[in-house]
Amino acid sequence: MTNEHPADVLTDLIGVLGDVLRVKPEKIDPEQTFHSLGLDSLLVVEFVAVVNTRYGLRVRATDLYDHPTPASFAREVGRAARSAAAAPAPAAAPAPAGATAPVPAPGPAASPQIAEVLREQLAAILCCDAWDIDTTAAFNVLGVDSIVGAEFIAVVNRTFGLTERSVLLYEHPNLAAMAAYIAARTGGPVPEPRPVRATEPVPVPAAAARPRAAGELDILLDAVRDHRLSVDEALVLLGRRS
Repeated sequence: MTNEHPADVLTDLIGVLGDVLRVKPEKIDPEQTFHSLGLDSLLVVEFVAVVNTRYGLRVRATDLYDHPTPASFAREVGRAARSAAAAPAPAAAPAPAGATAPVPAPGPAASPQIAEVLREQLAAILCCDAWDIDTTAAFNVLGVDSIVGAEFIAVVNRTFGLTERSVLLYEHPNLAAMAAYIAARTGGPVPEPRPVRATEPVPVPAAAARPRAAGELDILLDAVRDHRLSVDEALVLLGRRS
């Protein structure tokens, strides 16, 4: 899509925006602001993730503040896509003499191992026993809301060296699907899951241990202070709750 005319980019982005907002594209005025069209903070994350995937870009959610309408954002996406297409591809470095073969991607056993790591991490955040979590159950069934989801993704990113966003929970809606995705992305060693017995208490982060009645703002502040949530992610969730 990198060689499309700006008008085609606008048409494409309006189609994506319509899917995110669950409205027909013809109902979208490209000169209206995203805010007035109903794109809240959480939907911004979903919209930007789809745009980045379609155009091979690394657009940030905050870029929509500089380009607040579909028309202006389409011009920026078209410019960025053309620049990316014109950039020369990096040359592959020659392998040094005697170099070993590349490490193979994780085998079939990698996903279950990763799923166990993810299950322990989610159990710690939800303040429950890891044995109570079904890796094939949908995240919303397990009680994962937007705040828990953002905190969980922050932990996953730190564990596996990724830079994923909360939209990953929608694209891979249970632990088994997410584990398969992470195995394909990382291609490296799987963190060794710590055995958890049914009677062993799961360590609980401070943000999860605090009652909801104490206020979600305090939970967000705790998560940012403990480096389990970025400031950008906290702002997105705060905007969603306001």
